[in-house]
Amino acid sequence: MDRSSQIIRTSMVGIVANVLLASFKAVVGLVAGSVAIVMDAVNNLSDALSSVITIVGTKLSQRPADREHPYGHGRIEYFSAITIAVIIISTGVTSLIESARKIFNPSEPSYTTITLIVIVTAIVVKLVLGQYVKRKGEQLKSDALIASGSDALFDAAITLATLISAGIMLLWEVSIDGILGVLISVVIIKAGVEMLASPVNELLGAKVSAELTRQIKQEILEIDGVLGVFDLILHNYGPSVQIGSLHIAVYDTMSAHEIHGLTRRISTLMYERHGIVMTVGVYAVATGNNRRAELQSMVQQRLIGHKEIVQVHGFYCDEANRKLSVDVVPDVSVHDEAALMHSLTAEIQQLVPDMEVSIVVDHNYSD
Repeated sequence: MDRSSQIIRTSMVGIVANVLLASFKAVVGLVAGSVAIVMDAVNNLSDALSSVITIVGTKLSQRPADREHPYGHGRIEYFSAITIAVIIISTGVTSLIESARKIFNPSEPSYTTITLIVIVTAIVVKLVLGQYVKRKGEQLKSDALIASGSDALFDAAITLATLISAGIMLLWEVSIDGILGVLISVVIIKAGVEMLASPVNELLGAKVSAELTRQIKQEILEIDGVLGVFDLILHNYGPSVQIGSLHIAVYDTMSAHEIHGLTRRISTLMYERHGIVMTVGVYAVATGNNRRAELQSMVQQRLIGHKEIVQVHGFYCDEANRKLSVDVVPDVSVHDEAALMHSLTAEIQQLVPDMEVSIVVDHNYSD
């Protein structure tokens, strides 16, 4: 079963569980003549909304790429997670308001055997459901499922807090319903904001994990002919679609045919292992006893000697047109990149006064 099918199946479990719980509450409420229990049953039907949103979002994200969306519709999943996170934050805010009111206007709870059975059943179902859905969400890397599972757990927490505060009130006549409700509401709001941050960051272009970038570079460096890996950039277009680019350094003695085969191997490897559509560029490393190799060594040693420079790559010397260029990656402490570029250019220009020098300030987008 593929990832999308598992997400939909898990969401269907959430819908079925909430419908069954709502039906149980409705029957008990009607038999006992309790309007409150019947209304709580209606609330459980609305709890299924997060699962419905997850299913709709997953279905829409499976739509194939088209002219307007050449990378597919995978990012719709992020909007599903955002919607559920907003629902959780709204629930937390509503609970916070109601709990604050109870602090100033406490009321003595009134529970019957039937209502206690309903409450305990609801807590158990929500705890089991929430843990199951959240765990599946973490396994499938689905923010929407994680948020949906957390929503169920928060429902259980609110109900459990109400039950505990009621017990304390009945035993010791001390009302902590409002205070406990405020504390739990704050936790829910905080968790909702954190859930909201994850999909929003993905839409904004969050940096991929350092573990993945290290793994990618290590895998490529193990390929014969690759001397270095630079300029790795990855873009997410949904949890299962990534577009990327990078440069590899190779000896300038390699033929175009050999370079073509090497870049094709890398692209195939990245797609088969990580599902990444990778574009591979090439930097030529000068070899032999010639002026180009001497310039390369001299320029790179001079630049890497600066403490604010963490990497030097992409050296290129066009002797016919008297041009020299090289890429440098500055430390994050450097804020005036223009001044750094001007300073380095002037320094290298003194080494090669007969050539036009171009220093390109580059960045590590994935490290």
